[in-house]
Amino acid sequence: MTSLKRSLAADPHASNISSKVFVRSTKNGKVQKIVRELYLRQDIPCSSKLCSSCVAIAPADANGFGKFIRQRSGSIHFSDDLTVAPFILSDKPNTTKEYPNGHYLVPDTNALLNAMDLLEQSSAFYDVIILQTVLEELRNRSLPLYNRLLGLIKSEEKRFYVFFNEFRLETHVLREPGETINDRNDRAVRRAVKWYGEHLQQAVEASKSRRPCPAVVMLSDDKGNLRKAKADKLTACSLNAYVSQLDDADRLLDMINVSDIKQITRDGKAELFYPGYYSISKMNTGIKAGTLHQGIFSVSPYNYLEGSVHVPAFDKSLLILGRDNSNRAVQGDVVVVEVLPKSQWKAPSTKIIEEESLNKNENADAEEGEAVVTEQERRALQEEVKKIHGNNIEGRPQPTARVVGVFKRNWRQYVGHVDSSSSSITKQGRKQQTVFLIPMDKRIPKIRIRTRQTDELMGKRVLVTIDSWDQDSRYPVGHFVRSLGELETKGAETEALLLEYDVQYRPFPKAVLDCLPAAGHDWKVPVSTDDAGWRGRKDLRDLLVCSIDPVGCQDIDDALHARALPNGNLEVGVHIADVSHFVKPNNAMDAEASIRGTTVYLVDKRIDMLPMLLGTGLCSLKPYVERYAFSVIWEVTQDADIVSSYFTKSVIRSREAFSYEQAQLRIDDRSQKDDLTKGMRMLLMLSKKLRQKRMDAGALNLASPEVRVQTESETSDPVDVKTKELLDTNSLVEEFMLLANISVASKIYSAFPQTALLRRHAPPPKNNFEELSNQLKVKRGLELKTESSKALADSLDTCVDPRETFFNTLVRILATRCMMSAEYFCSGTQAYPEYRHYGLASEIYTHFTSPIRRYADLVAHRQLAAAIEYEPIDPSIRSKSKLEGVCKNINVRHRNAQMAGRASIEYYVGQALKGRVIEEDGFVMKIFSNGFVVFVPRFGIEGLIRLRDLAMPEPEVIFDADEYILSTKGSRVVKVELFEKVKVKINDVKEESTGKRKLKMELIG
Repeated sequence: MTSLKRSLAADPHASNISSKVFVRSTKNGKVQKIVRELYLRQDIPCSSKLCSSCVAIAPADANGFGKFIRQRSGSIHFSDDLTVAPFILSDKPNTTKEYPNGHYLVPDTNALLNAMDLLEQSSAFYDVIILQTVLEELRNRSLPLYNRLLGLIKSEEKRFYVFFNEFRLETHVLREPGETINDRNDRAVRRAVKWYGEHLQQAVEASKSRRPCPAVVMLSDDKGNLRKAKADKLTACSLNAYVSQLDDADRLLDMINVSDIKQITRDGKAELFYPGYYSISKMNTGIKAGTLHQGIFSVSPYNYLEGSVHVPAFDKSLLILGRDNSNRAVQGDVVVVEVLPKSQWKAPSTKIIEEESLNKNENADAEEGEAVVTEQERRALQEEVKKIHGNNIEGRPQPTARVVGVFKRNWRQYVGHVDSSSSSITKQGRKQQTVFLIPMDKRIPKIRIRTRQTDELMGKRVLVTIDSWDQDSRYPVGHFVRSLGELETKGAETEALLLEYDVQYRPFPKAVLDCLPAAGHDWKVPVSTDDAGWRGRKDLRDLLVCSIDPVGCQDIDDALHARALPNGNLEVGVHIADVSHFVKPNNAMDAEASIRGTTVYLVDKRIDMLPMLLGTGLCSLKPYVERYAFSVIWEVTQDADIVSSYFTKSVIRSREAFSYEQAQLRIDDRSQKDDLTKGMRMLLMLSKKLRQKRMDAGALNLASPEVRVQTESETSDPVDVKTKELLDTNSLVEEFMLLANISVASKIYSAFPQTALLRRHAPPPKNNFEELSNQLKVKRGLELKTESSKALADSLDTCVDPRETFFNTLVRILATRCMMSAEYFCSGTQAYPEYRHYGLASEIYTHFTSPIRRYADLVAHRQLAAAIEYEPIDPSIRSKSKLEGVCKNINVRHRNAQMAGRASIEYYVGQALKGRVIEEDGFVMKIFSNGFVVFVPRFGIEGLIRLRDLAMPEPEVIFDADEYILSTKGSRVVKVELFEKVKVKINDVKEESTGKRKLKMELIG
């Protein structure tokens, strides 16, 4: 066997080469010896503006090719440019009392794990040296923190510099025999700190200036590393010690990760409240054997002590009852569960259990003597266990399980408010104390945080992050990130919901704006058709094109036309903004759009996916101006049968931008006989036939509560709430957008069968409808058939109550909640039968018609352009693995955008009704043993009415689970049945548990 390892004897740079030898076993069982050589250099610059020697040597590498490592816009790469990149570290770094001559910071991995929120602050932490050793270790330890650090490295203002210490001869260290990797990395950090100190001292002395040499400070919370650094006479300190000398120290100290809080607050051995987790190997073995199961942990919005995990091995979700069984799992965590014996299986809860009503006035400092389950919680659970199971679907026992491990923590930053009852009024001054933060999301447990700002944080929206949840802590432990402002103020509440749903709302960075056309708003479609911009485009400016959108729409994605053909058929066109002309693959704008995933629409604002110049300017298909478009054009019969279709890049000139209401009036006005109006009438006629074809194929006509909040034009303050009225023109646009999406899906799939970006809607498991089916059968004698989408659609049509027209809409709303979520996917990851969109009854589907506001559509545009050979396809959208990552992100972003929009409407509805008392009709949509949920169509809201809301003292209850009837006696006598129409009084109250203003309902009569 020939060795490829070369001899170093004749190499003049042999002393600068470090070798690493390791062995690897191959698939066929052989052992392969691998030698990896590392070339150590002396020209990697320190990047301090105090140093002239690095400027002199930086451009040339060991072979004199003029390459050197550069850091530009956050990407780190080699450059052939012989000009030295601008040095990053200031020649006048910040000073403190401890470091009056200024200082550079060198954090180790431990410091970055504990203080990323600190590093992102604008008031401190400038001139930071990020060592290659630390950067790589952070990437292995926490990818989210690594990505946040890359964001800081991109920032020109913060002055973060990546120093490749592993490639610099003077700072490279070899692992010693018996030395752990962690100890070796700590030693590498200390070596780099020592070199930087000596190097800068020499640089300052060589400059012969009187400028003092700044200190090079190693930041670490590792006591062993700090001790060794001080033994080496290096400048080093802990995060606490460093932050304590900064201005605004009280606020900044609260932002340090306090996962070691138990060491501070307790003496002696800590009591363990929760069982330990299984080892990774034990969990993997159990999952393979089928004795353990993996899934995502979800918490009931009505009972915080009831969780569930859906796993493929069971038809129904596994129930997780009580804190001890949930074992420190938090909403969204990927957990491993063990099924409990069948004797312990229970029915889902029929009782509302809220944490704030059971665990009020807890002392956040107290932990000793606590039980993981409080006495109040134990009583509530026992009442559930004693419940007699009836014959109804809800009463049947389900498999229960307990959490034995967590594969992935999906913790994020949480918004909430400080529980005033957890603050000790005896503590004075700025002494740190422990308080509870109550998250806005009721599914998240209270979070312990330590703060010196208790008084300032009372009555504020606060952002925190969870650091740990150990066995010896009843609640998770976290730290303060920042205050968002006063509770109930528009700014604080809007930012809170954007943070809660992880909406990217910061201004577009300079690198993104640099990708915009240099002409800005003056950009126009080139006059000459010989211009490169016209290449491959069809001139459709003579077509009578118009757009139909909601009132006030500025980001106009789509426009339509229709005209009669000489053969008696019709030509119909859907023209979509050609965003892909302006947003090229793999540039900064494309990267930002892929992260944002979608535009988010709130009541008072829009969080754009693309900069406004494109979204509401150059891409928007505004009337009376020429625009680039991507057109789908069909020839159809009078019966809406498709004869042919083709796709082309085009130039259009929209004749008018209608609102839905304006378009409806234009169509209905028989005095309008111009060609544009005739085309709109053709579109309406065809849309009705297309819709009927979809319904005949089994498409579902579902419903969701939709209202529109009217606001003041100048202040955006809400003044009224109206139910959205759907017109024929709404359906007109919807039908042709669906048709375009289906046509494009077929085209890109035929061109790229393994990598087409599509959208699927899986059929719901049959048991998803069991509860609703039983409710309809018991309360109305109706049968809900679910064997196919057609059967479901037909049976939904029969779910009517002659006495109440809204009943059918209510059933459709409930049926929608039984559905699976539609999702984007890469075609090569599913079998063709799984492509089907259940709700639309379509074999294949994608999103193409909204590229201004959805990244999925932008990808579809690029794939369609390649499919029609307009341009070659970019490798990034031919990679199945990359597209899977894109799909995963945009699925999350799409759901978050929907939830953020709903939360915004909920907030503004509450504000619109603030101070008002209104009586409205509602419908009972869910019954518990101690309360019921009422839906009010007028405002599109649902509210919980508990027994304690009916009267004081709380009336006695008689709950008939079989018949879905809740009756009370004693202090108040009422009888409430599922689907019953009731009258409620609505007023606004500030919800104690979340700090949000919500609408409270009271039963009348």
